[in-house]
Amino acid sequence: MNFLAPLFLLGGLAVALPVIYHLVRRTTRERATFSSLMFLRPTPPRLSQRSRLEHLLLLLLRCLALGLLALGFSRPFFKETPLIDPTGARPKRLVVLVDVSASMRRDGVWPAARERVEAVLRRVAPMDELALLTFDRAATALVPFDEWNRTPAGDRAALASARLAAVTPGWAGTHLGNALITAAEALAETDGKRAAGPRQIVLVSDLQAGSRLDALQAYEWPKGVDLLVEPVKARNVTNAGLQLVADSADSAAAATPTVRVRVSNSADSKREQFKVGWGRPDGSADFAGPPLEVYVPPGQSRVVAVPVPKNSPASDRIVLRGDDEDFDNTVFVLPPAQQKLSVLWLGRDAPDDVRRPLFFLRRALSDTPRLAVAVVARAPTAPLLADEVDAASVIFVAELLPGAPANALRERMLAGKTVVFTPESAAAAPTLAALLGREGVALEEARPGNYAMLAEIDFKHPLFAPFADPRFSDFTKIHIWKYRKLDPASIPDARVVARFDSGAPALVEVPLGKGRLIILTTGWQPEDSQLAVSSKFVPLLYSLIELGGGVGAPPAQWFVGDAVPWPVGATTIRVPGSATPTPWPADTKSFTATAQPGFYELTVAGRAQRFAVNVDANESRTAPLAADELEHLGVPVAPPETDAARPVENKLLLQGSAAENRQKLWRWFIAATLAVLLMESVLAGWTARRLNVKQEEPAS
Repeated sequence: MNFLAPLFLLGGLAVALPVIYHLVRRTTRERATFSSLMFLRPTPPRLSQRSRLEHLLLLLLRCLALGLLALGFSRPFFKETPLIDPTGARPKRLVVLVDVSASMRRDGVWPAARERVEAVLRRVAPMDELALLTFDRAATALVPFDEWNRTPAGDRAALASARLAAVTPGWAGTHLGNALITAAEALAETDGKRAAGPRQIVLVSDLQAGSRLDALQAYEWPKGVDLLVEPVKARNVTNAGLQLVADSADSAAAATPTVRVRVSNSADSKREQFKVGWGRPDGSADFAGPPLEVYVPPGQSRVVAVPVPKNSPASDRIVLRGDDEDFDNTVFVLPPAQQKLSVLWLGRDAPDDVRRPLFFLRRALSDTPRLAVAVVARAPTAPLLADEVDAASVIFVAELLPGAPANALRERMLAGKTVVFTPESAAAAPTLAALLGREGVALEEARPGNYAMLAEIDFKHPLFAPFADPRFSDFTKIHIWKYRKLDPASIPDARVVARFDSGAPALVEVPLGKGRLIILTTGWQPEDSQLAVSSKFVPLLYSLIELGGGVGAPPAQWFVGDAVPWPVGATTIRVPGSATPTPWPADTKSFTATAQPGFYELTVAGRAQRFAVNVDANESRTAPLAADELEHLGVPVAPPETDAARPVENKLLLQGSAAENRQKLWRWFIAATLAVLLMESVLAGWTARRLNVKQEEPAS
């Protein structure tokens, strides 16, 4: 027999009370009739036997009632054999996810993570299944399920420990959502292979706020899979990071080229003063030049423009000093170099004639630290030089061209060149027909009564996309004094990008082969319009150059783990820290081995090209992730396991309570107690009457 409340059995000690009651007597119960006792001194009677029990049956009934009452309150039950033994633990399926991202390189984080994994391995039973995975941008299996099951039970923990000891944190970002999905699917794949048991993912990570969880938003978490989080912390809880920021339009037009970086400081940081500057190529702690003093309060960030040194062309990295953790304090950057472009002008304009379009074109395309545009002017009757045409990003045609140059220009346009036809008069119509390869294209001079304005503009076109913002989309202040009328219906595939308020086309695009022809029916010289003196003129010219493919895209900012497109003609690549380049297969379309920050050097057509790879900016957000962030995304987070024997004890207690509730033996003990008390009352009454009768007989 078992008891749910065994402490009530101590109440059985109360059976000593009746015994004591029967043993303790102050006076004797024997009485005798005698004469007057007034002259005698009273003395207590002498008992021949001090401890003598009387009425043993009555004593036994009283003790039995107390014992039965104590048994009833202790809630006794007979143990039943359960269908499932709660003391026999069911086999578990575990996936241990270990974070090896860049933020795990902080002081004290990785040793703490290994200790957590060792503790998990010590708790694994021989019948459990376990898979050990590491993750940063993607999950990698160190010990899969099948290898764990093939390994003898005594060697499994040692195998997992040895595999983990050979791993160190890398430099990639934390894609926690993808890793959790991979682990959940790995557990789902084992369904049906063994008896059903608990399935659990054990996550060992610093759980920093920069972890990416977007993949979990569209994922339905499988039922029966719980997540147990084993967080680890760094010795230094604060961190400041350095990230590269895209250049703005102001920095591109500045007299001194700069590189913009962002300094972010954690909310619980105790530091506010930092230094930012160009570092030495050898990686030493000293700056290559005078650093900038930066004040960043905790929880805030500052954007700093670091000037590019003119006397130190070898500077290729910007470093941050004053931070406790230095894993994200270096940004590798290629110093901006001035890009040289060429524009070809075909017209009779004198270079210094202030009323001609060439004069305004040269002034608008002035050099900047990032871009240098050379305007090459040639007379319409001069022969076209192949080198000049090939080097030109955009070719402007302002006057009538002879047949041979016009036909040659059309061939180059079909091969991919961009030609802007801006005639000064309607007499240049034959050149337009030659460029289009069609007859019957006519131009007609038009002079509005007062002036014309640009009324309909397609701001979705790349030429006018920079003006799509309502602050810059007003072209009504540009007055047009005269223009050339053109019928776009006579040109197949013509797209009217802008129209005058009269409905006549102002700018027309005609695709021809791989290139295009842009027809501007009015000029920008003061005789035709006010376009040259408008603030829209310079951006519009650069839009034309970008449309022609002249302005190259700024160097892409790559992060560790990104797939870099493999350029055509590339043969070898040299990774950071390697002295010799590595050959690369010709059929490879992208380079994915960007495993560490630094400079990667490609060999393309015999020339060396470099690109920089940096640490993901999100890794600098080392503040702890919100506790309920994972639960909001549908991931059930289990409480930490404190005592392995506690669940077994709880199951035994529940089974005993269920058995006691079904049997209800306490009712029988209470009923027996009442019956015994009834018998005791009857026996006590009978005994008392008998004693009274004996005492009255001598007196009578």
